[in-house]
Amino acid sequence: MSREPLSVVILTLNSEKHLGEVLASAAFADEVLILDSGSTDRTLEIAQEAGCRIEHQAWLGFGRQKQRAVELATNDWIYVLDSDEVICADLREEILQTLSDPAFSAYAVPRLNYFFGKAIRHGGLYPDATVRLFDRQKARFTDNEVHEKVVTDHKIATLHHPMIHYAYDSVEEFIAKQNRYSTLGAKPDRLKALLNPLWTFWRMYVIKQGFRDGWHGYLIARLYAQYTFWKYVKELKTDEY
Repeated sequence: MSREPLSVVILTLNSEKHLGEVLASAAFADEVLILDSGSTDRTLEIAQEAGCRIEHQAWLGFGRQKQRAVELATNDWIYVLDSDEVICADLREEILQTLSDPAFSAYAVPRLNYFFGKAIRHGGLYPDATVRLFDRQKARFTDNEVHEKVVTDHKIATLHHPMIHYAYDSVEEFIAKQNRYSTLGAKPDRLKALLNPLWTFWRMYVIKQGFRDGWHGYLIARLYAQYTFWKYVKELKTDEY
């Protein structure tokens, strides 16, 4: 069956941990493009062994870096895959079927997030759909340094099958990454620093039923509340503390 050719694009920076599994899951694509920003581990070796096309770009921020990868791709239909995400067999078949006769210009894809070794289905973390499959002639990434997204003037559909996202393997990894994100997205506000972390915990653990994921649900809600606090206290002036 004929279909639209597909490029899978992946940003990397010392991404060896899950990259072998990630690339194996993307091998069905007509092109797998790696845009690396200075890896010093085995990332590039793994990508070469998998037969990927490798390009290099100094870091531009998430939005601009992803858009650069999109622009470097050979094909107009793009699937943007993070270096810790895996396309499962059911999703692969759905993508191929969709590309045989695309009815929309962009498709969101659910993500099943794994936190500390467990799949999390509550707390607002599932289905966690985000636009990943799109025609680059009709959609593009925003320039946001963090929390970037795909924008389009056309309707967006959602695929049914999720990809797997190895979000965080440990609490230490979560703290390190969210500490960096809270710096990039800092919005200094003392009142929000007081109130918003409480709301974040209540929304994730109670309203979104994070308690159904047991200890993991409680821990994740507490950690996201802490991240919210960091975001609003960073860059406050000394006399505002």
